[in-house]
Amino acid sequence: MNDLHYDDFIKIDMRIGTIITAMEFPEARKPAYKLTIDFGELGIKRSSAQITDYYSCAELEGKQIVAVVNFPPKQIANFISECLVLGAIDAEGKVVLLEPQQPAANGLRIS
Repeated sequence: MNDLHYDDFIKIDMRIGTIITAMEFPEARKPAYKLTIDFGELGIKRSSAQITDYYSCAELEGKQIVAVVNFPPKQIANFISECLVLGAIDAEGKVVLLEPQQPAANGLRIS
């Protein structure tokens, strides 16, 4: 039996953001990028994301993504990750980013 309720879902604050910069993150244990993401009125947040299999830094810049913005910051190596970029894990264990199909305002809440 599942003990989760809709109220649990709405506690997770998922928003649309646009990646401003993407940089290699060689200090991370697993291959990752350091991302700087614009969430509109919520401001700029940084994230470490293990999305190196399908995406290059150059193609990530300007891409809109979905991220959780209300988890506590997490230290990864020498970097503080302030949000969790969301993706699906494919059959090969690689991350496929969740992206809006149409351009959307930065900071728009997912519901």
